[in-house]
Amino acid sequence: MNITDTSAPWLLMVFSLPSAKASERVQVWRKLQKFGAISFRNSGYLLPNTPENRERFAWACAVVRSHKGEASVLEVASVDDLSAEGLRDLFRQAREPEYIALQRELQKLKAQPGPPTTQVVRLRKRFDEIVGMDFFGSQRRPVVEQLFEPLAKPAAGQTTMKPKAAKKDYQGKTWVTRPRPGIDRVSSAWLITRFIDPKARFLFADDPGKHRAAVPFDMYSTTGFGHEGDRCTYETLCRSFGIRDKRMLLIAEAVHDADLEDGNFGHHEGHAMNQVLRGWAAQNVPDDQLLRRGMDLIEGFYNSIPQSKETLP
Repeated sequence: MNITDTSAPWLLMVFSLPSAKASERVQVWRKLQKFGAISFRNSGYLLPNTPENRERFAWACAVVRSHKGEASVLEVASVDDLSAEGLRDLFRQAREPEYIALQRELQKLKAQPGPPTTQVVRLRKRFDEIVGMDFFGSQRRPVVEQLFEPLAKPAAGQTTMKPKAAKKDYQGKTWVTRPRPGIDRVSSAWLITRFIDPKARFLFADDPGKHRAAVPFDMYSTTGFGHEGDRCTYETLCRSFGIRDKRMLLIAEAVHDADLEDGNFGHHEGHAMNQVLRGWAAQNVPDDQLLRRGMDLIEGFYNSIPQSKETLP
C-alpha cells in the first residue's frame, strides 16, 4: 500500500447530515464500512492516506453534500496518544471479527472432490472483500486463507499438480496463437513472458502447422498448450510448468470464470478485463497491440493482489 504523504499518513473524514436524512446517513455509513474506514472516537472516519482512499472519501463527501450535508477530509500527521503502530492495530482489530466469522463458516465445511462448491465460492469472495480492507495485514488472514486449500480436492482419478514441462526447454521461443486474442490468450502470453520464457516472441495464425518451429498455445489443435478438460489454457500452463505462486493461481481462477463462463470461482475481474479487450478489438486495434495491452492489464491485476503468501507448499 503506497502512502501518499508520509508526513500525513492518515485521512479523517468528518460529516454531518440534517436529522431528517436518516436513510442517507445509513447509506454513507455503509459505504464507509465497505471502504474499510474505521470510526475514530465518534469524531469521524479514518483511512490510510492513499490515492484510492482519497478518491473514496471524495466520493463519500460528494454524496453527503448532495443531501444538503457538510463534509470535510482532514490530513492527519499523528495522534498524540496513539502511536502509528497503535493506529494500524485499530485497523487490524476492525477486521478481526470478520475473519473470525469467516473462519467459523469455513471450519464447518468438508472437502469435496472436484471444483469448489457454491458455498466455497461465496466465502472466497467474502474473503477477498475483507482482504481488500485489511490494509495492514491481520495475523488471522493467512490462517483463514489456509482453510480454503483443502476445500476443493482433485476429483477421483486426478493427481495433484506436477510439472510436465521444463522451463529450460522453452527459452527464446516463438509462440503462436489465434488472431484477436481474448482473456485466456493475453493472460497466457503474460504468464509465458513473466514466468516461463522472458524473451518469448508471439505471432498469430489460424493454422499452427504453418509455423512448425513455434510453440502453439490456445489453438484449435491437439499440439502445444490449450484447454484440458475443464481447464483453460492459462490453467494448463500453470499446471504444466508447476507454477505455485498464489497470485498466479488467483488470476487463473478469474481467467477461468471469464473464459469458460461457468462461474466456478465467483470472480468478476476476468470478465471486466475481457470486456475491455473486446472494446479494443471493436476499435480494430491490431493483434500485437491487443496482446500487449492485455498483458499490461494482467500485470496490473497481478500487482494489485495482496502478497500475504506467495507460493503454495
